[in-house]
Amino acid sequence: MGAKSRPFVSDVKRALRACGDPERAEDMRAYMKSEMPYRGVATPERRKACKGIFARHPMASFETWRDSALALWRGAEYREERYVAIALTGRREYAAYQTLKALPMYEEFVVDGAWWDYVDEVASQRLSLLLRKYPRAMPARMRAWAKSKHLWKRRSAILCQLRFKGETDLELLYDCIAPSLASGEFFLRKAIGWALRDLAWTNPSEVVRYVEQHSDILSGLSKREALKNIGRS
Repeated sequence: MGAKSRPFVSDVKRALRACGDPERAEDMRAYMKSEMPYRGVATPERRKACKGIFARHPMASFETWRDSALALWRGAEYREERYVAIALTGRREYAAYQTLKALPMYEEFVVDGAWWDYVDEVASQRLSLLLRKYPRAMPARMRAWAKSKHLWKRRSAILCQLRFKGETDLELLYDCIAPSLASGEFFLRKAIGWALRDLAWTNPSEVVRYVEQHSDILSGLSKREALKNIGRS
């Protein structure tokens, strides 16, 4: 851990320890099926603590921001510490740091985190941001992730356009779905359905067309999720 990251990491650990609840921690760990323990800090309390921590530790450079997030992530002993690492990377005051240089960090979060609570936020809020900023470079990266042997990189690629609405790149979406269409993995089937359901809010006819065209290979779960909101006002 670098010297610049140490005070930030120590502050995070101290703050989470102070507002932890051991009884709630066990419930949280059981719900998330987590090997890593929890402190038992509820989301509102964690966000309140983060506000003060982030104010006390401004990140004056991309390197400090990235290294602090990675130091907290890699040295985490409790799951909430990793939530804070991800939260740091989404702070508005560091929007200028959201460049392709941040992608290896997000890839580490996805690969090392390997569970939906980490991965879905990174995919839908960090990768999506980079995709908007780098519409030429990022699609190729996401297509490569979609073919990865790593389940969670595949899921991330499928979900990286959530809430793009009418700006959804259909070719990219379908290219990211295609390698996982026949997969039996629950989290990939769910992601496919979720991505299509999200698209259906603004382009329901296209989702119906896609589901019908791929009816013989789409899982029942993916179909149900994709069509869940079709016809709802």
